[in-house]
Parts: sequence; structure tokens; C-alpha cells
Amino acid sequence: MDLSVGAPVDPTPSVVERALTSASQAPGYPLTRGTPALRHAAAQYMRRRWAADLDPENVLPVIGTKELVAWLPTLLGCGPEDSVAFPELAYPTYEVGALLAGATPVPAPSLTSLGPRRVRLLWVNSPGNPDGRVLPAEHLAKVVAWARERGVVVASDECYLEFGWDAEPVSILHPDVCGDSHEGLLAVHSLSKRSNMAGYRAGFVAGDPGVVAGLHEVRRHAGMVVPAPVQAAMVAALDDGDHVVEQRGRYRSRRELLRAALGEAGFRIEKSQGSLYLWATRDEPAMDSVTWLAQRGVLVAPGDFYGPTGARHIRVSLTATDERVEAAGERISPVR
Repeated sequence: MDLSVGAPVDPTPSVVERALTSASQAPGYPLTRGTPALRHAAAQYMRRRWAADLDPENVLPVIGTKELVAWLPTLLGCGPEDSVAFPELAYPTYEVGALLAGATPVPAPSLTSLGPRRVRLLWVNSPGNPDGRVLPAEHLAKVVAWARERGVVVASDECYLEFGWDAEPVSILHPDVCGDSHEGLLAVHSLSKRSNMAGYRAGFVAGDPGVVAGLHEVRRHAGMVVPAPVQAAMVAALDDGDHVVEQRGRYRSRRELLRAALGEAGFRIEKSQGSLYLWATRDEPAMDSVTWLAQRGVLVAPGDFYGPTGARHIRVSLTATDERVEAAGERISPVR
């Protein structure tokens, strides 16, 4: 029972499939900046779902958000004198992106820990991977104020924003966070988890007009273009909220089952207010927990893969079928 990765396994919504098929006749080159329909759909989604007053001109599609995470420091012109900061428990590609640009990657437990460093780019991730922590609007507003005082670009990885369980996530483009300006801010959104479109490689970045325009200028020369049929499928996914509600229900049921089973096996769930993972510990080295579960046929990820402070935790993914999750629960819990 593989609960070690976050790859979606549920069907891609039929509304998305139909849109892709209907747009498959595409002999011309797609628009790097996205079709007007796509930019409008993304802006409307951000306004409708996250209360972000976003101009469609300040939306840019990306070839899956992992691509953007990896190349954003390079596209922003980060170099050897610059630092790229990110949470101390984090998706490893934040660090890889800094290294690709020749910049210094800095896991930062707090803003004060950055000291006098020349930070060019700061990543925030809420709900977080791996620990599922949800940052409240007040916290994000302080991050934005700190960054604006120093001319730092803040990139908010919001790919799990639709999955808040014990707390309500908020976008960095929400007025309570950024006021009436998106200056210095980028919100990064993926359709992989929200709409089971990981195989489509579909996402978008939105925010600061100048930063988005600069990214477009580089990307159109670098050939970083989302295929036209995928752009059409993205419009259908962003316009439809019903499939998201349905998918959220699937993950909620899996989360409740695994949370109960892990608790019965002596694990304590920490943070995990959102995202598609449970951050669990039995106050033992991560590999001891990984081994104990592997002996029962259940694979999970060791917490230290995401940073040294995760050395006594494991990350348990909810991205498995109902049948596999139920079977994993039976193997984990001694009373089931």
C-alpha cells in the first residue's frame, strides 16, 4: 500500500476530458501568455474562490507548477550573491531551484533567522507539504510587509489551497493579506491535485504585473508554453467547482480513516490542518516508523526527506484509492 507519494489516482473529471478532446485540432502555436479564455477563467476562479481581485492580464499558465518552482529563481535572475529562502520543512524542489540558479538555498524557520542575507525570493507554502500547516492571514500579512520593506519577491505555493481540514487556507492575494496591491507577490496554482490533472502538466502563476510580464517575456523565448488543448482543459477545470467538492470529499474520508488507524497504532498527528498528507510521529527516528509500517506492507515517506527537523516524523499520503486506503488502515491498526 503505497502512501509515500502524492500522485493523484482518481479519475480526471469528464468535463476536462471533453474540453481536451474538443480542442485537439490545434495546428498553430499556442499562446505563451495563455488564451484570453484561460486568463479570464483563472482570474474568475481566484476572485470567486479566494476573494482575490485579479486582472486577467496578470495570469500566466505554466507547464505544471513543479517546472515553475524549479526555474523561478533563474527566471527572476537570481545569482551567486542572492539567497532563496523557504520553510525549514519543505518540498525539495525549492532548494533545487535555488541551486539551478547558482543562488544560496536557505531553509528558514522564521524571518528573523534570515538576518542580513540578500534574499531575492521567499517561498511560502500553505497548506504545507509535508506537514500540512495552514498559515493564517495575519501571519502571511507580516511576511508580505517584511518582504516589501526589503524588495523581496514572495512566491506562495498554493497547490493544496483547496484542501483545508482543520483550518481555512487563504491566498497571498487576498486583501486581508496584501491590501489592495499585489506588488512583489506571486500565487502559484496547480490543477494536479485540485482536478486530478497531474498528467496534463497544468498550472498558473498570478500576481505582480511587472513580475508576471517579465516571466512571460523570458518564457516565450525559452519555449515554456502550455499546449493549446491543455489550456482549453484548464478553462473547463477552473470553471467547474462541483468536481472539486467531490474530490475533497474523497480525501476527507481517506484522511479520517488513516488518522484513526495511525492513532490506534500509537502515532500522534501533528499540524496537518490541510493538504493531502498526515504528519505523524511516535517520537522515534523516522526510519524506525517507516520500517515498522513497511513490515506491514504500507509505504510512507520519512520526514527528514523534507528537512532535518522532520527526523522523527513520517508523511502519510491520502492519494491512494479508497480500497487501498482501507486495506492500509487494516494493516496499520492493531484493533481493526
